[in-house]
Amino acid sequence: MTRSLLGWGAVAGPFYVIVSLAQALSRDGFELTRHQWSLLENGDLGWVQVANLFLTGVMLLAFSVGLRRALHGSAGGTWSPLLIGVFGLSLMVAGVFRADPALGFPPGTPPTGGAVSSHGVVHFAAAGVGFLAVAASCFVLARRFSGQDDRRLAAWSRATGAVFLAGFLCVASGAGSVAANLAFTGAVVLVFGWLAAVALHLYRMPTHLTAAQS
Repeated sequence: MTRSLLGWGAVAGPFYVIVSLAQALSRDGFELTRHQWSLLENGDLGWVQVANLFLTGVMLLAFSVGLRRALHGSAGGTWSPLLIGVFGLSLMVAGVFRADPALGFPPGTPPTGGAVSSHGVVHFAAAGVGFLAVAASCFVLARRFSGQDDRRLAAWSRATGAVFLAGFLCVASGAGSVAANLAFTGAVVLVFGWLAAVALHLYRMPTHLTAAQS
């Protein structure tokens, strides 16, 4: 059961990235250099991204349960599952409360800003909480991996946390900027890749050893 739950952490990232990228490359009017993937929730096919966010969140919640079972009683065993669970829940909330149309997407939306709705505020707040939570989980698990003398995974975890925080701050302060948007998109891909790597790392370990190591 623990390994099955951990496996969802390896599936969630590729699922989210592939579904989002497929839409970004095929939806009329969507520009990868300008638009955030959350804007794909709008328009006739917006339900696809809504489902994508919700299902990815469910997978991450399952992963967080597996993570708690695998790391119970050891370093990072309390906070890392909680933080990743918060990230998963935030994606589900962000799916239910859609982002407001913006920056000319979907077609017909004014190219510069627009009215901010209540569901748009909830979407942004949920995303912000989730992004901070997953970044924090990077540093929590980096400490665990350092204690296990796994320097490569520890360094990757720290770098992912720092890059993701920087990407989030860039896009929050420079919406519509090509550089900021591409930086954030790259950071999203990086953090989901990191989650998959952590999931696979723990999945391959015998379950009786994961909690024993600290």
